[in-house]
Amino acid sequence: MTLSKNKIKYIRSLELKKNRKAEGVFLAEGSKLVGELAGHLACPLLVGTKDWLAVHPSMKAEEIIEASAEELARASLLRTPQEVLAVFRQREEALNPTRPAHALCLALDGVQDPGNLGTIVRLADWFGIEDIFCSPDTADVYNPKTVQATMGGLARVKVHYTPLAPWIASLETGTPVYGTFLNGTDIYAQSLENHGLIIMGNEGNGIRPEVERLVNKRLYVPNYPAGRETSESLNVAIATAIVCAEFRRQAASR
Repeated sequence: MTLSKNKIKYIRSLELKKNRKAEGVFLAEGSKLVGELAGHLACPLLVGTKDWLAVHPSMKAEEIIEASAEELARASLLRTPQEVLAVFRQREEALNPTRPAHALCLALDGVQDPGNLGTIVRLADWFGIEDIFCSPDTADVYNPKTVQATMGGLARVKVHYTPLAPWIASLETGTPVYGTFLNGTDIYAQSLENHGLIIMGNEGNGIRPEVERLVNKRLYVPNYPAGRETSESLNVAIATAIVCAEFRRQAASR
């Protein structure tokens, strides 16, 4: 079967959120990313070059199409097209308000940049954090730029969307709720739990007031040396990496 113009049009249409939502699918490109996701999510469509398909005979999909490099280039959303692309079904996950009482979770309050979101999913995967809870105005995790930035983390990390304030208010009593603030307590001077919710805020405005009121443990990532003139703040993905690393460092040292 060849890659038809209609199929190319369909693949490229998944750049838009409304089309992804209507179909309940998303696009992934590249051998590593497709390979990571294939074992975890249903795959309605897989398109690869003859050589790639020959090397990966065990790949499963509802429809597999062999395509030339030129055809893949026309379908691709990347500047540098890859040997394979695939359409995967979006994961549907039920919200679990008991999860942060037993495991370390992330919450993202209005993170706008798709690349930041994808990097945070990748970081969560690295640090063994399996759930991320996002405000409705956080970037779409199935945006192609986000998917590429996860580097396959979507295979193991569940991303949920919900209004954060009422959801956090519903957590079990005593659940640690951490937030990062410029006026928080030095993260390296705090004893951190191995469970709870870590909230990271919008790139420009931080954590919104109605969510901030629910934080019971305020954290600050200090610059070095103290008092030195420096940047106003850290990129949210970099800050997330630092915070998660300190949580896991303390857990490992207990």
